[in-house]
Amino acid sequence: MVQWSLSQEPILRLSILFGVLGIMSVWEMLAPRRALSLSKAYRWSNNWGIVMLNTAIARLLFPAGLIGLALLVESEGWGLLQFLNLPFWLGVFIALVILDFTVWAQHVLFHAVPLFWRLHRMHHADLDFDVTTGLRFHPIEILLSFAIKAGAIVLIGAPAIAVLVFEIILSSLALFNHLNARLPAGIDRVLRWFIVTPDFHRVHHSWYPDETNSNYGFNLSLWDRLFRTYRPQPRDGHEQMTIGLNLFREPDWERLDRMLIQPFVGPTHSAPIKEGSET
Repeated sequence: MVQWSLSQEPILRLSILFGVLGIMSVWEMLAPRRALSLSKAYRWSNNWGIVMLNTAIARLLFPAGLIGLALLVESEGWGLLQFLNLPFWLGVFIALVILDFTVWAQHVLFHAVPLFWRLHRMHHADLDFDVTTGLRFHPIEILLSFAIKAGAIVLIGAPAIAVLVFEIILSSLALFNHLNARLPAGIDRVLRWFIVTPDFHRVHHSWYPDETNSNYGFNLSLWDRLFRTYRPQPRDGHEQMTIGLNLFREPDWERLDRMLIQPFVGPTHSAPIKEGSET
């Protein structure tokens, strides 16, 4: 049964992705958190253009994907978890937690290293914050992220089912925590003790570098609390805060062709984790 599910991985993941996207999109329309500064049609057409390009490149270069790699890891007995005689459920749980920390640490790294930041800042250059922001990444960053997650899967010997579940959680919560919709304050206070909420993550998309350098999590909120990178609220408030970067304020930078060249323009020293740098 597991093997059958894994063989249907692309269909399963796309079905869940579009199901979550549909729910989040309706939620945004019914209860928007902030007014958008640009036309949704303009932003969505370009952001989805990036998504489709990334999907095509990833499938072309890595047709088996991370699930195929995890199946190879299991069959060859690679990685730490393959050597430990753990109950299956415990191995899956440990793999999920380690993979989540890996993505959090990768996110910090992409803010700390100038070369990586030049790739990652395309995600931050979105002048608005909604579900499509959660899928907007430069193709080169997508490939680097794939390599980092692949390395983690091999090192820890992550079970294939854990990788599948993690990828579904990651894409679903990336949509949720970039949601431009209102969540009751009481529910937000409870949820953010466990997972990253939209108000939690929106702080990270502020144009102030000290706020950009906080709230790195996508799934578990634990890591930002543990490593003291947690910031509860933006200084200007959620409705009035400025989203994006100082460097790319013109709407033309939201066009697909110009998003792709963003890593190759601007100051070479730009890295927001360094106090006083240009972002």
